Amino acid sequence: MNVTVLGAGNMGAAMAARLLDTGHHVTTWDRNADRAQHLATLGATAPPDLRSALSTASVVITMVTNGEAVHSIAEQMLPAMRPDAVWVQASTVGAEWADRLRALAQAHRRPMLDAPVSGSTGPARNGSLSWLVAGPSTALDAARPVLNALGERILLVGTGQEASRLKLIVNTWMGAATVAMADVLVACDRIGIPRSALLEVIGTGPLAMPYAIQKAQFMTDHNYAAGFPVELALKDIRLAEQAEGSQPPLVRAVADRLQRAVDAGHARDDIAAVATIG
Repeated sequence: MNVTVLGAGNMGAAMAARLLDTGHHVTTWDRNADRAQHLATLGATAPPDLRSALSTASVVITMVTNGEAVHSIAEQMLPAMRPDAVWVQASTVGAEWADRLRALAQAHRRPMLDAPVSGSTGPARNGSLSWLVAGPSTALDAARPVLNALGERILLVGTGQEASRLKLIVNTWMGAATVAMADVLVACDRIGIPRSALLEVIGTGPLAMPYAIQKAQFMTDHNYAAGFPVELALKDIRLAEQAEGSQPPLVRAVADRLQRAVDAGHARDDIAAVATIG
């Protein structure tokens, strides 16, 4: 299938590489042309302009930083897409922008899936993402081969923009779980309990949380290579606050911890870097 990935940052590049590995013909475009050219060395097509990048695409994936960036691209993208092509909007943009993007797609009469993912660059590269999807079933059916190549499950959660709203909740939970893990590891150190003992208890059974175990390993190894950067985790919690109109005390404390990690120079490090901030 011909797929165009718009956005060649960490996640977009991982998606493009996985699609190439699974036999799809991939075209990529980024406002930073050097990023797209890097993917060309892996076999992707990287035309110099956005319109050329869309001419043959059956599925177009947007994976960029925020709603404003997606909207700016979409204004140029939607008129240039094939009428039967499906727009898979995978960027995390929040509730307000998600609604605006849906309205823009409808104005151009282009099928759209509101489809943020749960998972970072590693799962994108090995095809184990979870797709949170909202939109018409016909669009989902058309895009399914591409979604299946990138993810191990597709969760259809609505017909509008419900997926973007759910993604904010999921990422808030991820941020809270990461901060909690950082603090309980410190508690282990302070009272003389080996970290390995805690991880053995919560590694299996009803308390099992593979995500938290992974972050605990990163924290123990002091490995903060970006999978889910701190600055993006903070962005998502702020978007959740905008959608809810308020912020519960625990989430406020998590946001404060993330902000302090950003202020300390960890903005582009993995969210596990909150362990460096007491």
